[in-house]
Amino acid sequence: MALVSEFLGQLSLNVGGNEPLYPTVVPALDFNPDRDAARIETAIKTKGVDEQTIIDVLTKRTYAQRREIAFAYERRTKKDMISALKGALSGTLETVILGLMKSTTQYDASEIRGSIKGLGTDEETLIEILCSRSNAELVEIKSVYKELFKKDLDKDVAGDTSGNFAKLLLALVQALYDAGVRIKGTDVPTWISIMSERSVPHLQKVFQRYKSYSPYDMQESIEKEVKGDLKRSFLVLVQCFENKQLFFARRLNEAMKSKGAKEKIVTRIIVSRCEVDLKKICSEYKSNFGQSLQKTITEHTKGDYQTALLSLCGPEE
Repeated sequence: MALVSEFLGQLSLNVGGNEPLYPTVVPALDFNPDRDAARIETAIKTKGVDEQTIIDVLTKRTYAQRREIAFAYERRTKKDMISALKGALSGTLETVILGLMKSTTQYDASEIRGSIKGLGTDEETLIEILCSRSNAELVEIKSVYKELFKKDLDKDVAGDTSGNFAKLLLALVQALYDAGVRIKGTDVPTWISIMSERSVPHLQKVFQRYKSYSPYDMQESIEKEVKGDLKRSFLVLVQCFENKQLFFARRLNEAMKSKGAKEKIVTRIIVSRCEVDLKKICSEYKSNFGQSLQKTITEHTKGDYQTALLSLCGPEE
């Protein structure tokens, strides 16, 4: 690992700006929260529940619009819309719809909380979220986590992970990114510093330049030199620096192709990215796997759950 550390240790880093958005869910035009609230109320009251109307309304509104519908629903019925939806829906559809009633940051914070509370840590979820979000997003997640759960995210992560894996996650969560810092050091601590004090455009150039120093690219070097959860974290970080939407496309493909489609992963990616970059994830999916994400969803899911996911992905392009 000495070559990698030496190379990384010579770099100075600049923190990047905001990433461009490629949402599939955009604000509905001609939006009327009172009309939508009335439709949701009727759908919930219908014998057997009218799931289609709930999907039609809530997957085609942004989080800000869904909140307005919830307020209008409460004014109308004197009841909480989220509780009403919880009572009316079940299974994977319920998970999608309740996920949509949270902001992207609240959803991320809740998923992190779910992965570290209770017996055993879900390292895969922790790695996916903490290693794929931007610096600005992580700062916001940390603040929302505190607001929602009255706990510090870094303390919860530290209490639930160990070793260099814990150090990396803490470096990400604590936002160790002073722009222009020159990092000295060797081995894993250097990697952790570099990976967490990160600007995407800068690191993309770093990885390209790395190939001229080494017979291996950055991912191959990580495969050879790091193990376990730390290796998985570094690989996610590098994949996200190189092409974040391709990383999510691969995750979706693996989850749906694996035996017993891993609905949790599919739900999390589609719900958390629909107002961020799901349109670009769809286009990466098609160019890398030869068929559309929508077609794969149709092949590997069913019922109302399938309908909701397809609605969030939008039409094939």
